[in-house]
Amino acid sequence: MFTAAKRLTAGAALAATAALVLAGCSSSNPLDEETSGSGGESAGETIVVGSQAYYSSEIIAEIYAQALENAGFDVERQFNIGQRDAYIPELESGAISLFPEYSGNLLQYYDAETEARTPDDVFAALQEALPENLTVLEQAEASDQDSYTVTAAFADENGLTTIADLANVTEPLTLGGPPELAERPYGPAGLSEVYGVDVTFSPTGDTTVENLVAGTVNVANVFTADPRIETQDLVVLEDPEGLFLASNVVPVVNAEIADEIADVINEVSAALTADALVALNVQSTEDQMSPDDIAAAFLEENGLV
Repeated sequence: MFTAAKRLTAGAALAATAALVLAGCSSSNPLDEETSGSGGESAGETIVVGSQAYYSSEIIAEIYAQALENAGFDVERQFNIGQRDAYIPELESGAISLFPEYSGNLLQYYDAETEARTPDDVFAALQEALPENLTVLEQAEASDQDSYTVTAAFADENGLTTIADLANVTEPLTLGGPPELAERPYGPAGLSEVYGVDVTFSPTGDTTVENLVAGTVNVANVFTADPRIETQDLVVLEDPEGLFLASNVVPVVNAEIADEIADVINEVSAALTADALVALNVQSTEDQMSPDDIAAAFLEENGLV
């Protein structure tokens, strides 16, 4: 978004007319041409940062905004916009310049038939699927996606790091999750086919984490950014075979300004690890900190301000 030309007041109309004659015409003024280019802070451009109506998205968007402001950019915030049907047209039109997204979910928005699953494959496919005027900067390690998760005690007891390690557990495995998990391609059948891990399924619904902590189930379908991963001492098992669709945090940006803000935003993405995103969400849900304060602390702790 570029700064608009100042409107002439009625009292200054005569002087303005004379100035226009001397300049030939206002649109050919060399200064106007300089300030209307596609450059960033030198061109007076305002970076419009948007977010979904979700605390995690707003926190990341606020981190982007503060990082850009610290680098000298003018920033406007348009947060809590809603779902993709509401904000994607704004991104495509250029009304919003930068938006924190999730790679796999955004890829499926543009390519519902995609077969990409791993982080690198999803990221590459997303770059191809986006409209020409949009691009993505470097993706973060952090994600918000389905996972198979266990308690830290169960992981330590059985030497679990990846989903594949579950095949070596000698006790019976019971998987907890929403009822629809039973029919999902990454549910019990997919777990058996991809990793050779057989489980009994228990439809635990909204009490999945509670059942995992209580030991009613020993494996659970939990989203990777869930703050209870930290507060309940849980471990997300790695998914090297891509059973789940990877949905890493990725900055979607207007292609015209991508190079200009890349250095700033890529540093943020490099610092946004899986543990860091969970910690940010804990600060929001448990500590009741504001997005402004959470973002400021994150940038300071990571040496980005």
